[in-house]
Amino acid sequence: MDNSHQKMWESCLEIFKDNIPAEQFDAWFKNVTSLSFEDGELTLVVPSHFFVEQFEERYYKLMAFTLRKVYGEDIKLFYTYNQVSNEPSTSVKMKSSKPSASISSQSVGVANPFKCEYVDDIDSQLNPKYNFENYCGGISNKIALSIGEAIASNPNCKTFNPLFVFGPTGVGKTHLIQAIGIRIKETNPTSRVLYVTARLFESQYTAAAHNGKINEFINFYQSIDTLIIDDIQDLIGKQRTQNTFFHIFNHLHQNQRQLILSSDCRPSQMEGMEARLLSRFKWGMTAELERPDYALRKVILTQKAEQDGLSIPNEVLDYIANNVTDSIRELEGIMVSLIAHATVLNQEISVDLARNVLANAVKVNKKQINFEMITQEVCSYYDIDPDLIFTKTRKREISDARQMIMFLSKKLAKMPLTAIGTRLSRTHATVLHACNNIDERLAFERQLQEDVKKIEEALK
Repeated sequence: MDNSHQKMWESCLEIFKDNIPAEQFDAWFKNVTSLSFEDGELTLVVPSHFFVEQFEERYYKLMAFTLRKVYGEDIKLFYTYNQVSNEPSTSVKMKSSKPSASISSQSVGVANPFKCEYVDDIDSQLNPKYNFENYCGGISNKIALSIGEAIASNPNCKTFNPLFVFGPTGVGKTHLIQAIGIRIKETNPTSRVLYVTARLFESQYTAAAHNGKINEFINFYQSIDTLIIDDIQDLIGKQRTQNTFFHIFNHLHQNQRQLILSSDCRPSQMEGMEARLLSRFKWGMTAELERPDYALRKVILTQKAEQDGLSIPNEVLDYIANNVTDSIRELEGIMVSLIAHATVLNQEISVDLARNVLANAVKVNKKQINFEMITQEVCSYYDIDPDLIFTKTRKREISDARQMIMFLSKKLAKMPLTAIGTRLSRTHATVLHACNNIDERLAFERQLQEDVKKIEEALK
């Protein structure tokens, strides 16, 4: 059997190896073999149609140069692959999709909305300050942060694909999803990571449609390894854009590329988003970022002060953490405003100054009730050691006090059930049962009504 075509292909592989990074060679060329070379037609065996797309989009210029050098100017390129893995009966053969019968030296690249000359050279649009090193973690974002770090540390694991992060404005969604992208780029600089807002994606699509370049637009996005889209809810009502994104999503997911999406609401609340897209949003992992609890707010303020090289009294940090409760973004804004006032007025940063700053920015609560305060007050009322609340004991008096803490944490501190359960090492279902149980008993137990009234008065 004539194996000269295999030796010629090995010569090509040596040229490829010398001209591209080792990780790219191993990923795209190492497992490609030569089936035959007859009458000027070279047939390569590739794993899938996806590999054909990558060759045509990423490496066409290098391929054209190398094949002409090894096989001659009139070389014609064909690919063969199995439509179903390991089933030769499903094998298909296809010709290179590039124009002209033979491979020419002209490179036909993918349209790139980010205006870099070559498809392999894109601006990831990531903000360096949004990294894991300065991302503050707490109970309110623990799950989302853990999953984000898992994806960033091992991009090849697609257990959480797509990752759908949701939560109200200002809780750190943009920071988290960009931190994932930054870590992936740090680990593998050649990885094609792209962060865009849904609004930018929509405007790019509109421009592509206007200029008759929808195919180029789709081809570019289908070439991304990790696609991060912020505020995906902004595509609601944009039917044509949703339809295009649906095809991009399918291509990326089927080819084991990572998708990371953020939204201000969960998928089930997205009225106006196509049902087929919503179902795909739920394929991987949906993680909620809740409003920061007191502990996380305090950590964020402390870190901000340290970054600015300031020594801010602890009582000032406590005052701000107790009264600015809605978002991380609001906390950072208050700190900037506080520092500006202190500088302009040449004053020491004090609680009085913080009070004046907050009076113009947020509605100050006379007393912000939190989980710790509720636990202390309930235990004091029932004369129970607070440490017993966190044990596994099911003694009636301890269990009743624990249920009261759950009920009041939900009612007064506005804590999510998951956050309450995390504090007490209980499940979401256990907390829900406790809150419902107290609600039902309040309707006919006068003593319980009196207990709740007195504890609430003490707290307020």
